[in-house]
This record gives sequence, C-alpha cells and structure tokens, in this order.
Amino acid sequence: MAIDLSQPPEVQRLAERTRAFIRDRVLPLEDAHDGDITAAGGEALRVDLQREARAAGVFAPHAPIEFGGHGLGMSDRAPVFEEAGYSLFGPTALNIAAPDEGNVHMLAHIADPEQKQQYLAPLARGEVRSAFAMTEPAPGAGSDPSALATRAVRAEGGWRITGHKWFITGADGAGFFIIMARTSGEPGDRGGATMFLAPADTPGLRVGRHIDTLDRSMLGGHCEVFFEDLLVPDSAVLGAVDRGFEYAQVRLGPARMTHVMRWLGAARRGHDVAVDRVAQRRGFGSRLGDLGMIQQMIADNEIDIAATRALLTRACWELDRGESAANATSIAKTFAAEAIFRIIDRSMQMCGGLGVAADLPLARLSREVRPFRIYDGPSEVHRWAIAKRAVSAAERAHRDAE
Repeated sequence: MAIDLSQPPEVQRLAERTRAFIRDRVLPLEDAHDGDITAAGGEALRVDLQREARAAGVFAPHAPIEFGGHGLGMSDRAPVFEEAGYSLFGPTALNIAAPDEGNVHMLAHIADPEQKQQYLAPLARGEVRSAFAMTEPAPGAGSDPSALATRAVRAEGGWRITGHKWFITGADGAGFFIIMARTSGEPGDRGGATMFLAPADTPGLRVGRHIDTLDRSMLGGHCEVFFEDLLVPDSAVLGAVDRGFEYAQVRLGPARMTHVMRWLGAARRGHDVAVDRVAQRRGFGSRLGDLGMIQQMIADNEIDIAATRALLTRACWELDRGESAANATSIAKTFAAEAIFRIIDRSMQMCGGLGVAADLPLARLSREVRPFRIYDGPSEVHRWAIAKRAVSAAERAHRDAE
C-alpha cells in the first residue's frame, strides 16, 4: 500500500498564499535592513506585518481555530512554515517565530480554560509576545535541564520564585513569561520542576541585559532575566506541580521540528540564490553551473534539502500520531541543523566574493542558522541521546532473547 505524502488542498493553498506574501511583502523589508529586525522597526514592524498577514489569510497557521488560527497539525505545518522561513522576517509576520510558536503549542495542550483566555488567546492573536524562561548560567540548567537551580517555594496564597535565567529569547518586550522552576528535589535530580505563568509587569520579575549573539532576526533578543522573590498565585501553575520536565517535552519536540521547517526555508533561499548566480555567471570558458565542482555543491545541497524534508516528515508523522517521537525529533533536528548550515555554506562558496557580501543574503543567512546547532539541544547532546536509546534497545532485545 502506497504512503500518501501529499498535503490536503487547503494546506497547499495556504502554502501558496504564504509563498506569495513572503516574496511580495516580507523579503524586500528583510533585504533593505540586512535581516536586522530591530533596525527594520522592531515591534512596530511586527504589528504591521502581522496585520498584513491577517489580510492575506496566512496568519497563525498553527494556532487553534477557536483562537483565530488555522489549527494545522505538525505535518501540515511543514510546507507553510518552510515558505514563511524563506524570509528571516517571515515567521514573525505569521506569528510563528520562536518562542511564541512553541508557547502557543504548549499552552493549547496544557493550560486550563482560564489560562487559555488570559495567555493563549492574546498570544495567538498577536496582541502580545511571550518568553520561555528555562536556561540558566552555569552551574544551572543548560543542555542538562536537570541542573535546574531556579527555586519556587510555597508562600501564602501561592509561590515565591527566585532565580537567574539567561539566553531567554524574546524577553525584552514580552507580555508574559513561562518560568521553569524547581519545586522539589535538588539540582541534578531528574524530576521536581514546575512551570509558572507570570505577566511581565509582576513585581520581582526583571529583564536584564541583551546578550549579544550572532543572530539579528529574533525580536526581543536573548536576555538575562532575574526573579527576585517573584510572588505568583496558585493559579499561575501551568499544569501540575512537579511535572514541568514532563510538560516541557510537549513543547520541545514540536518546537525543534518547527525550527527545522523555518530554517529549511532559509536554506532553500540561499540555495536558490546560488543556483541562479552560477546559472548566469561565466568563468573559465563556461557557465559556472557547468563546472564539475560547482555541480557537486549544487547536488549536495539538493540532497541535504531532500533528506531534511524526509526526516522532518517522519518526525511530524509520529508527533501527529500522539507519539513522543523523541528519537525521530532528535535525529531530524541534529541532521537538519548541520545540513542547513552546509547548504548555506556551499551557497556562499558558489557565489565567491558576493557570498560574503551584503549584496546577497547569504552572509546574514549564515549568521542566523549557525546557532541552530546549539539551541534546542546541541548536536552532541542529541547524538548522546540517540546512541543511548540504541544501546538500551539492544540490551532489551538481548534480555528478551534469553
């Protein structure tokens, strides 16, 4: 029986509308400002682009229908998010940029009805932005989330949170924060985390400095955030107490795959630019595109694009079936993060001097996609997890055979 890999007609139409919107409206703005969203207008640009995305019928493809979105599942998001990612500003325009997109997904699955009205509804409509406060300076939580050091303790009427986070994407200007804090156990314990919701203006919540990073396309930067005896009510608990690490998986697997979708769009743009260039540029007596070394780079890019899509398709299929998809998402994320960088790097090489100049988008695409090999889990951590699962499976098979 053949496997049907096609998307429903309505998803195909949404992807086509997204493609047109990105090329007609968003790409010119990105090019005019070298992919720097703050220089392009920051929050005002987001509001304007999202208003236009609504008018074009492409806004919030991932959000639940009852909150104004299209309600797409993971597999159906892939072609739409890829088209949005063709521009660095595209995800912001469609309200599918990190961390808001992942927070919409998690709130839709975990939040209670009151929390959905207070937090999910305005986030899905683009009325506010959000931040997910997990990562901490050493020796706190980073690649190893069990090192979580931010602490929440019982207080009269709620919880008091104390801790220091950093690399919190979108923190500057966020309307609310989802805070991961330890409610039991000690750093190094695998359990004992709880998620809390807090409006940004809650006393005791302070956004610190922007950490200067390679990328320039994520609104709100990557900031330090301080919780200084932050008091939140019991109603601020997202889900159940001590189940925060479990709930984080609801967000992390899908968020890794939507990152792949978006950055695959960026890689496709880089590849398209390079192929167009070598199809026209002549040197050494022929078109560059007829030279064997150039053809190898083109072919390797095509292979990396196809392989990334294939791994993404498998992982999204598992997620849509309600599976954890931990191994599939680790494999897809690790391969894609490295393949996407290879695609951009080859594209730069094919374009020679222009590849590292602002005349083409390749240099800025390179600076934007390089961090993907680190955030959402470094490639090395994912490889460790993949190998650990493989060894565990072999051990189980050996025991079963005895």
